[in-house]
Amino acid sequence: MTIKAGVITFPGSNCDRDIQYILKNFFNISTEILWYDAFFEKNYDLVILPGGFSYGDYLRCGAIARFSRAMQSLYEHTKKARPVLGICNGFQILCEAKLLPGALIKNKNLLHIAKDVPIVKGNCEYFKTLNDVYYIPISHSEGNYIADQETLKELKEEGRIAFYYKENPNGSIENIAAVLSKNKKILGMMPHPERATDPLNQKTDGYIILKSILEGLL
Repeated sequence: MTIKAGVITFPGSNCDRDIQYILKNFFNISTEILWYDAFFEKNYDLVILPGGFSYGDYLRCGAIARFSRAMQSLYEHTKKARPVLGICNGFQILCEAKLLPGALIKNKNLLHIAKDVPIVKGNCEYFKTLNDVYYIPISHSEGNYIADQETLKELKEEGRIAFYYKENPNGSIENIAAVLSKNKKILGMMPHPERATDPLNQKTDGYIILKSILEGLL
């Protein structure tokens, strides 16, 4: 079966071509770039919101991007229970759009953090075979995940925490690095697995993470 993915490009996106390259060359997934200011009607198997700084991160990260035409099409995509993956800025946009719970605020140290960090699997069944620590790059100023206690309880009880930071770099509540929607078809994560997939980077832990995500969502 041929899998087709769409990657939404916003003004300020800078990881759209990265994830397109990785999906095509390492997972044999046909991928199209979707312009933020245009509706899309094709039935994609997966839509990805890439990393970057949509609209320059003005107002709040993702707060303006959520109103784009492409996002209106994404809402229709999610109504059909079709998978969505948001990476870094994509995670921020999904939270602003209320497609994922919680919010992402400024890092606890108020600095931009760009480094490889260790992550481990969360409590979602998608990742039960992942038993190691994986080093994945992060690059964000607003990656501090917050949620109220009721939401946190739901995420735990419903197995919707995808990944934890082993060493919390940004102050995220209970070290949470990635979460899933109620139907577990929408995943948002701050780390960038696409930046640690190609051996040319001398980093390949991201391949394992992306493979498990794609197998779980699709």
